[in-house]
Amino acid sequence: MSDTPGSKQNTAAFYGQAVASFAVAMAATAIGIYQLSADAWVRGFLAIAVLYLVTSSFTLAKVIRDRQEGAAGMAGAAPSYTPFEKH
Repeated sequence: MSDTPGSKQNTAAFYGQAVASFAVAMAATAIGIYQLSADAWVRGFLAIAVLYLVTSSFTLAKVIRDRQEGAAGMAGAAPSYTPFEKH
């Protein structure tokens, strides 16, 4: 595997699998919440909680990606954050 800088592109199959997986997970969660035998306010609360979790996950992924791209853009500098670094 090369450490040379450059743009890395995912394959169309990987992208499709990620989108399909996300869609199936969201649909299954929505159906589960809809079929839940609970009051409407409980189902609404769970739906809002799921939407908040999804949006915050997208934001976190973007922040981590931007941080890694920023560290990679600095010539010869080590990344400021690696998720599996040992202390």
